[in-house]
Amino acid sequence: MSITSTLYEDASDVLDALTKENVAFAERYPGDRPDRQPIHTVYGGAQLFKASTTQKLGELGLRSMDAFAGDAITFAKACGIVSSDLDGEGSRARYEADEAALRKENSELWLAHAVWDRVRAKLQNEPVEDFRIDFEDGFGSRPDDEEDMHAERAAKEVAKGMKEGTLPPFLGIRIKPLNDELKRRSVRTLDIFLTTLVNEAGGLPENFVVTLPKIPVAAQVSALVKLFEKLEAKLGLESGSLKMELMIELTQSLLAEDGRSNLPLLLEAAEGRCTGAHFGTYDYTASCSITAAYQKMDHPACDFALNMMKIAFANTGVWLSDGATNVMPVAPHRTKDGALSAEQVAENNAAVHSAWLLAADHIRHSLKNGFYQGWDLHPAQLPVRYATAYAFFLEGFDAAAERLSNFVEKAAQATLVGDVFDDAATGQGLLNYFLRGMNSGAVSLEELASTGLSVEEIRTRSFAKIMKLRSGA
Repeated sequence: MSITSTLYEDASDVLDALTKENVAFAERYPGDRPDRQPIHTVYGGAQLFKASTTQKLGELGLRSMDAFAGDAITFAKACGIVSSDLDGEGSRARYEADEAALRKENSELWLAHAVWDRVRAKLQNEPVEDFRIDFEDGFGSRPDDEEDMHAERAAKEVAKGMKEGTLPPFLGIRIKPLNDELKRRSVRTLDIFLTTLVNEAGGLPENFVVTLPKIPVAAQVSALVKLFEKLEAKLGLESGSLKMELMIELTQSLLAEDGRSNLPLLLEAAEGRCTGAHFGTYDYTASCSITAAYQKMDHPACDFALNMMKIAFANTGVWLSDGATNVMPVAPHRTKDGALSAEQVAENNAAVHSAWLLAADHIRHSLKNGFYQGWDLHPAQLPVRYATAYAFFLEGFDAAAERLSNFVEKAAQATLVGDVFDDAATGQGLLNYFLRGMNSGAVSLEELASTGLSVEEIRTRSFAKIMKLRSGA
C-alpha cells in the first residue's frame, strides 16, 4: 500500500512564508561578483595627483627593479619567491630557449623568470589597477581654500585622464570622515570634486567610488547615501551611479553598542551602493591600544577584524581589501651624481630587499586568508605586489587547473582529485581563482586552456553560465 503525502499542501501557509524568507536571503547574499576585482589600491595625496600619475608610478616601479634587482633571480630571492641559495647561472638563456622545458626541469627557476617578465610587462602596460585620490590621511589638514583648490584641480586632472585614456581601470577619492569635526569639510570636498568632474568630463570614469573612512555608526553611511542622492539630482547623474567603499578601521566598526556586529548594519545603510570594504591596519591597531612597534598587518588583532569582515560580508558581493605595509622600500643612501661606495650600494640593496620581503610576507598572508586586494603606498611597492600575487597564482596553477578540469568534465557531479574533495559549490570558487590570476596578468587566456574551458567560456565569468552552455539549455 502506497502512502500519499499531503503535508506540503496542509502546511502551505508555513512554506509560503518560508519562501519569502528564502528569497530575501538569496537577494541579500547573491554570492561573489564575477566581475574583475583589482588586486590592490594605491593611495596618494590629492595634492600630488595628475592625469599621468599612474604611468609615472609604473616608471618608478621599473626603475626600482633595475636599481635593486637587476635580474630575475635576484628579484625573486628578494621577494621570497625562491630559495636564497638557488643557483640561477645560465637560466635566463634556458628560459628564453625553451620555457616549457625549464618549467618541467626546475620549477623554481622557471617561476623566477616568469614572474620577472610578467611583472615588468604589467608595470609597462597597466602599472596601477586602482588608485584612490586621498583627501584624508594622505592629504592632511589644510586651510579650506587650499583643499578647495586641490579638490577642483584633482577633478580636472581626472577629466583630463578620461579624455587621454591614462586613468587606471578603477579610481576613486577618499574623503574625510563624517564626524562632527570634519563633516563640513568632507562634504565640501565631495561636492567640489564631483561638480568639477562632471562639468569638465560630462560624467564619471568607469568603476568610480567614494571611500568613507573611520565609520563608528551606520548613520554616517546613511548620510553619505543621502548626499549621493542630492548630488545625482544636482549633476544630472543616473540614480544609483555613485558608489562607496567602507573603511573598517575602528573597533566600533566591528561591534555596535548593543553587542551586535556593526558590519551588516553598515552594509544595509549603504542601500546597495557599497562595492567594497577596506581594512585600515594602523588606525585599527591604534584603536586597539596596540603600540606602534607592533602595529603590523599580521598582528592577531588584525586577523580577528579581517575574519569578522570575511564572515559579515561573505556572499554579499562586497569586495574585501587588506591594508598596507608601512615600511617603504627606500634606499638610505642617495647622491646627485649617483656615486656610491660599494658598502653604500650593499646597504641600499639590503634595505630595499628587506622591505620587499616584509611586504611579500604580508601580501602572502592576505592571499592565504582570502583577501585578494591590498594597499600600496609607494611606487617601489608595486613590483613586490605583483610578484607575490603572480607567484601565488602560478605556484598553485597546475593543481587548481586539474581540479577545475575534472570538475568541468563531470559538470555537477562531485569529484575527487588527490586528497582534495570538490562539491558543486566549488565550481565558481575555482573559476574565480583563475579569473583573478588572469585579471592581474599572472596567467594568460591561452594558459587557462589547460583547465578544459574555452576562451569564450572563461569570458562569461560565471560557472553557472558555463554549465548552462554545456548542457545546451
